[in-house]
Amino acid sequence: MARGTAFLGSEVAILCGAMSWVSERNLVAAMSNAGGFGLIACGAMTPELLDREIAATKALTTRPFGVNLITMHPQLMDLIEVCNRHGVTHVVLAGGLPPAGSLDAIKANGAKLICFAPALSLAKKLIRSGVDALVVEGMEAGGHIGPVSTSVLAQEILPEVSEQVPVFVAGGIGRGEAIAGYLDMGAAGVQLGTRFVCATESIAHPAFKKAFLRASARDAIASVQIDPRLPVIPVRALKNAGGELFTAKQREVAQLLDEGKVEMMEAQLQIEHYWAGALRRAVIDGDVEHGSLMAGQSVGMVTKEEPVAEILAALMAEAAHALEKRAA
Repeated sequence: MARGTAFLGSEVAILCGAMSWVSERNLVAAMSNAGGFGLIACGAMTPELLDREIAATKALTTRPFGVNLITMHPQLMDLIEVCNRHGVTHVVLAGGLPPAGSLDAIKANGAKLICFAPALSLAKKLIRSGVDALVVEGMEAGGHIGPVSTSVLAQEILPEVSEQVPVFVAGGIGRGEAIAGYLDMGAAGVQLGTRFVCATESIAHPAFKKAFLRASARDAIASVQIDPRLPVIPVRALKNAGGELFTAKQREVAQLLDEGKVEMMEAQLQIEHYWAGALRRAVIDGDVEHGSLMAGQSVGMVTKEEPVAEILAALMAEAAHALEKRAA
C-alpha cells in the first residue's frame, strides 16, 4: 500500500467511493480523519453547492480528501474551477473519458487526476493522456456499473499498467482478504463504497441503513436497458419498486427522443437527474420503496452500524492476517 498512501497522502490506501447524497462532508471528513481517503460526491451539485460542501469538509478535517466530478455535468469546467480555488489535491473524473480541456484545467493547479478505466484499452489511453492514477471498478459495485467483473478487470489491467501509475481496485470488496489479494496483484490500494454506507458518521436515513443491513448479495441487482437507442449505463441497486419506476422513466425519455423533443445529451441528463432524485428520496427522506437503494454486491457483508475507524481497522487487520498466512 506504500505507493497508494504516498499518492493519496493518507495512512491507508483505501478510498471511500463517492456515493451521491451519502459521501458528503460528514462521511468524507470521518474517512480522512480515520486515516483513509474521503471523496465528496459532487453528482448534480451546482458550483455554488460544491463550493459550500468543500468549505464545510475542510472545517471538519485537516487531512487530504478529494472530489468526484461527473464528466457529463454541463458545468464541469466551473466545478473544476471551484476545486482549484479550494486547493483540492485530488480530483476523480467519473462517467467517461475526460472532455477536452478538463484534464489540463485540473492539473494546471497541481491537483492529481484519477479516472475510471473499465477496459485495458481505455486504461492505456488515459495513461497516455496524462492521468495520474486509475480506478478499476467491476460490475459488482453499486451505482453505475460496467459489464465486466472486478476479478477479470484486475487480472487484465494490473499486470499491464500498475508499474506506470497507481491503480486502485473497486467493486464487490467487503473484506480485507480481498484487499490483500489485489495488493498482491499490483494494486496500489482499493476503493469501497457500500461497506461505508452504514458507518455511524454516514447521514443516510435509518431506513436506508436498515435496508442494507437486511440485504444479501443477490438483492443488489442491475437495472435493465429497454431501448437500444438510449445508451443508459446500468445501475446496481437493491430490488424495490424504484427499479420499476426507472423502467417507466426510460420509456418516457425514449418517447421524447422519438418525438424529437430532446437531444441525446439532454435525454441522458434526464436519466442522470432521475437517479439523483430517486437516490435522494431513499438516502435523505428514507423512502426505501420508491427511492433508489444503490448498493454493491458486497452489501451482504454489511452487518452492523459502526464508526468508520472501526471499519478501516477491521479491513486492515483482515488484510494483514491474510498476507501473514501467505508469507508463512
